[in-house]
Amino acid sequence: MSGGVDSSVAAYLLKKAGYDVEGVSLALYEARGGRKDICCSVEAVNAAGATARMLGIRHTVVNLREEFMGLVIEPFIEAYSKGLTPNPCILCNRHIKFPYLTKEAERRGAGFISTGHYAQVEDGLLKKGLDPAKDQSYALYVLREEELRRLVLPLGGLRKAGVRAMASKLGLPAAERPESQEICFVGDMKCNDFLSGLLPDSEGPVIGPEGNIIGRHKGLYRYTIGQRKRLGVSSPTPLYVTRIDPVENAVHVGPKEAALKREFKVSGINRLGQVAPTTGTAPISEGPVAPISEGPVAPISEGPVAPFRAGVRVRSMMKEAPATIHMDGEDSCRVVYDSPQWAPAPGQSAVFYEGETVLGGGVICL
Repeated sequence: MSGGVDSSVAAYLLKKAGYDVEGVSLALYEARGGRKDICCSVEAVNAAGATARMLGIRHTVVNLREEFMGLVIEPFIEAYSKGLTPNPCILCNRHIKFPYLTKEAERRGAGFISTGHYAQVEDGLLKKGLDPAKDQSYALYVLREEELRRLVLPLGGLRKAGVRAMASKLGLPAAERPESQEICFVGDMKCNDFLSGLLPDSEGPVIGPEGNIIGRHKGLYRYTIGQRKRLGVSSPTPLYVTRIDPVENAVHVGPKEAALKREFKVSGINRLGQVAPTTGTAPISEGPVAPISEGPVAPISEGPVAPFRAGVRVRSMMKEAPATIHMDGEDSCRVVYDSPQWAPAPGQSAVFYEGETVLGGGVICL
């Protein structure tokens, strides 16, 4: 329970469905000055506690500030220093949120874990959420088999407007709480402002379409692939960041078409397949409790994989585009789109879909 409206309504729906529910809040980060726009702050944890008391469920706080700093914030800062564009939500899901929720469930003898994510798990498969404007399946491709097997997502079949209306009708403390920021520990700050206090300004060249130096930058962390504004150069035609070179400490810019890519490499792949779900029950939002199918389901095939077709997303809210995936090994591949797509950025994730189902994904490394 983060203290926000989504996890609050998820807890309500679980209790309504007949589960014995305990809320667990992960204390991850506390900004200087006690800012209240941080979703993992003390203020947010206190809000989660207030919701738990109203719902009549137990509530526990687990202090993971040290782990969050070492496994999410420090890699986030390091990636930006190398000209990458990391996704801290995915780092958190992989290293913090789901591993520690699973650990807490095992410690309590609980059969399931649950979050307020807008995605669905059906017969051991991770699928998109019903609300396309809130679908969060992209950020969950890193789940491990044991985490996916335990996972119940009550909001997957709901739309955000309905969830907030439900919270208001119930009078939940989080009903009017604003949306959490994309980077929770940055809050309302700009990412550059957050990083500027942690990374030194390291001036280098901005290289134009013809290969000549047309300006100077003050740090690679200030740029990402596809960026158009705040380039610090003048040009009669719009220019976009097309490449960031950490070896030469250079930012390359060019016309819009130069930021389109048809092909790129992906590493650190997590392949999702059908897993055998834990026997039990899972809530159907605003309806009766339905049984989870029992018995084992064939796992994803191991060993060499022939090229396969998939829809590929390189940003969380983009529509996936058709591509062919050429596996180079167990954990790396080459993505070849049918047609060039806008600005895949090294450090971001490419996630593979077959219709509504997530097949897996990995980190872009052009």
